[in-house]
Amino acid sequence: MSKKQKETKKSKNGSGFLWFFAISALSVALLIVCQFFFESALSGNETFYENTKINGLDVSNMSVAEAENVVLTDMLAGKKDVEIKLCHNDKSWTLYGNDFEVYNKIEPEIKQMAKAERSGNFLQNRKKEKQIKENGKEFKVSYTSVLANLDEKIDEIISQVEQDAKPASLVFVPDQEDVFQVDEGQSKIFVERDKLFQEIDNALTSAKKVKIEIPIVEFRQEVDVEKMKNSVGLRSSFETNYEKSSKERKENIKRALESFNGMIVEPGQTISFNETTGDRVKEKGYKNAHIIVGGVYVDGVGGGVCQASTTLYNALLLADVDILSVNHHTIPASYVPLSFDAMVSGDYSDLVFQNNTQSPIYIKTQADEKSVKVFVYGQKLDEGVEIKRRAELVKILPHGGDKIVSDTKKDYEDRVLYKGEYFRLKYPREGYESKAYIQYYKDGVLQREKEIRHDFYPAQDGIVVEGVEDVAEGMVVPASDVKIIKPQKVSKETEENVRKKLAKTNPSEYNP
Repeated sequence: MSKKQKETKKSKNGSGFLWFFAISALSVALLIVCQFFFESALSGNETFYENTKINGLDVSNMSVAEAENVVLTDMLAGKKDVEIKLCHNDKSWTLYGNDFEVYNKIEPEIKQMAKAERSGNFLQNRKKEKQIKENGKEFKVSYTSVLANLDEKIDEIISQVEQDAKPASLVFVPDQEDVFQVDEGQSKIFVERDKLFQEIDNALTSAKKVKIEIPIVEFRQEVDVEKMKNSVGLRSSFETNYEKSSKERKENIKRALESFNGMIVEPGQTISFNETTGDRVKEKGYKNAHIIVGGVYVDGVGGGVCQASTTLYNALLLADVDILSVNHHTIPASYVPLSFDAMVSGDYSDLVFQNNTQSPIYIKTQADEKSVKVFVYGQKLDEGVEIKRRAELVKILPHGGDKIVSDTKKDYEDRVLYKGEYFRLKYPREGYESKAYIQYYKDGVLQREKEIRHDFYPAQDGIVVEGVEDVAEGMVVPASDVKIIKPQKVSKETEENVRKKLAKTNPSEYNP
């Protein structure tokens, strides 16, 4: 083959390739243009193929608008039968179709169905049309498309299911044998909102009455119950006896202590006895019983409450709780040693304490017919540590004997009338100077001791009332059986005997 022939053949091959490329490009462009015009035509004038159904309704050869009208009318008629039951654990919520207002969101869905039915090229659509005519085509529209405010109603239910995490905590139940129980708190629960809405939408596509378990994610917390229970322990207990008291006095003591039963005192919190019990009056169930006024026992509402405050006070001391305010009686109490009493009066004397630990303290009280007892729980004392009390009699304060008082106002004329007639109103009482100590032991060995009180219980002079009328001539006044007591003389032996008795009886039974 000549050179010229070779060049001619090469030229023909190149031209053929160019023609092939041009024709291919033109075909692709034509398909794109056809598809564009086809889809443009579908944007407003598309109709459904024959044998096409939406929600079981025949929409053959209908336009989008016509199909929308048929489907919407049917769905609005069936809306009253819609029931959405949502469940979580043992709770359930049911929403009814009539609970919802109406809105129309089906138009874009039906347009999308028509577009999907005719999407593809001309040949593919011809094939689809043939298949649909032979086999039929079914589309579904969910009832969520006509239920207004579904989001708000579901969100309201979600708010009742979701919960924030609640840490485990100790529950103080003082009247049960196991005084501490554990509330295991609660896990964080989060509702998978998008998933829930999708499940509702899917379910309402094929049914009007649906039941759906609300999908949740639960973040559980591990709780060591025994460890929590062991984090607290009994710090102290203290008991006083009131077996020989009157029924009314016992009732007053019990009632006052009931105000503290179950009390939880947070770290740093301050508690007042008087504020806690409130006014101790008959309206609150308090009875008449003996109280001390001016060194004399008289009847008064709430008598005996000081034994309640004293029992609590000693339990707090043994629990190493800070006492901010305490006062002693004018007459020493018989149920505790000197300087370990706690006199309360709504007007001028209170017992005030503060939780000085890093954890809550818990107070339990109990009473029977013989005694009352206070328990204080909280952060455990260090291993081997024990707290004790010690009372010290510094000295006896001697009384001044009897004071004879004339009955000038004749308040006691039924007892005494004439001079030389005597009626004892009050016996003299010796007084005391005393101190109180708290002792800290470790494994039975005293580590330190601190003085917490230095009190003076004043001596009480006796009071004898004498009549004021002169004895008539010849009249003999019977000899009085009242013996006038002289001022007290205190010896070292007397003080030593008192100290021994105080040391022997804890609490002291000594009450002069």
